[in-house]
Amino acid sequence: MRTLVIGESLIDVVHRPDGSTQEHVGGSPANVAVGLARLGHDVALATMIGDDEHGVRIATRFDAEGVALTEVRVGGRPTSVATSTLDATGAAVYTFDLTWQLNEDQSLEGLAHVHTGSVAATLEPGASAVLSRLQHARPNATISYDPNARPFLMGEPEDVRAKIEQLVGLSDVVKASDEDIAWLYDGAPLTDILQLWGRLGPELLVVTRGEGGVLIGFGNTDELTSVDAPVVKVVDTVGAGDSFMAGMVSGLLDAGLLGGIQARVRLRSASMADVRPAVDRALACAAITVSRAGADPPHLAELATQPGTGH
Repeated sequence: MRTLVIGESLIDVVHRPDGSTQEHVGGSPANVAVGLARLGHDVALATMIGDDEHGVRIATRFDAEGVALTEVRVGGRPTSVATSTLDATGAAVYTFDLTWQLNEDQSLEGLAHVHTGSVAATLEPGASAVLSRLQHARPNATISYDPNARPFLMGEPEDVRAKIEQLVGLSDVVKASDEDIAWLYDGAPLTDILQLWGRLGPELLVVTRGEGGVLIGFGNTDELTSVDAPVVKVVDTVGAGDSFMAGMVSGLLDAGLLGGIQARVRLRSASMADVRPAVDRALACAAITVSRAGADPPHLAELATQPGTGH
């Protein structure tokens, strides 16, 4: 059962408080693809890289991780770069030099699940192609989405809010951070926005709150459940949300709650007990990722020693 991830891949240049600089292969959707592959899933990635040294490094990394590239745009534009500057707590502030395009003509045959998010879903000209791809995929595949707001690239909240809400409405599962929602809706209460998004269409909504854990809600009810985050020493937060997303999608795929139309039906009637193992797996993945440098999601074997991960 193959999962398609659509979105940007790039080089993360990380400036640390001690003055050192490191480079990692990154990009939110690309990180999710790697995370899913490390958790044992068959993953393809539709992305864009340049015909340059950074592009070769990215392609080599995906090959080593077992992530199949369905298409690679190369040529006149260089590979995208994200620069993150870490503060003393390990929190990151980002700037971007990024271009995003996507071929709309690729076949979706045989795909059971599609994930997208972040810059790829809002930055033109690629964003319109992403939307079209999701609309064509939805009759046969489940969809997950992570807005992963990047104000520097997305402009003002009112510039992207309608587009993000359209993508929320196409999705079965939506994960967002409390910071995403605060930026998009000018600090409106989380409960109000989760109720709004629930009415748009998704079956499962999860909001991450850093050390505050997560809120879980279902589209057909206003009830929310809070789950604590594991206590862990943070090295940095780069890729933490992407690792959480990969862990949650992995858990839902393994539980038969994502991956095709029948899975959508099962998710629609799922209980908190049904989805909680996937959320626990997501929290464990994020905890491992923040305990080490860069966007470095865990392998399946690492989760075997973690309590409450669905194994």
